[in-house]
Amino acid sequence: MAFLSSFDISASGMSAQRIRMDIAAENIANIDTTRTEGGGAYVRKDVLFESYGAGSFREALRNASLGKGFAGRNAGVRVAGIVEDDREMKQVYNPGHPDADENGFVQLPNVDLLKETVDSMSATRSYEANVTALNAMKLMAQKALDIAKS
Repeated sequence: MAFLSSFDISASGMSAQRIRMDIAAENIANIDTTRTEGGGAYVRKDVLFESYGAGSFREALRNASLGKGFAGRNAGVRVAGIVEDDREMKQVYNPGHPDADENGFVQLPNVDLLKETVDSMSATRSYEANVTALNAMKLMAQKALDIAKS
């Protein structure tokens, strides 16, 4: 049933955005971490998304124009992976720091507070958009049941 796949799509989007918010929070929490279990400073993480089950946009558009509707259930977005950011670490001169090298420089994480704040705000807005879509679909289903009762 194509109508129910809309719930799956919104739910998958909410789940993916929650993970994105968790990773942004982890990055912010480790903004000053100069020593990790793996050695060295914390490396910023990023979330990669991928769509699944819907095919390409071209296929979806063609199906819609032919009246075939949506591709089916089990479609949406999922986390393809969590990757480390390859940008350079920040070098700060602080010879008194316990993790300073022989020249007095400390390697700080490549985390930018402004970028993490923007990412978390974007994830929050995307999450809210999925909640709004889910509530709209719920309301449509409720109205359809009300029409069927009369």
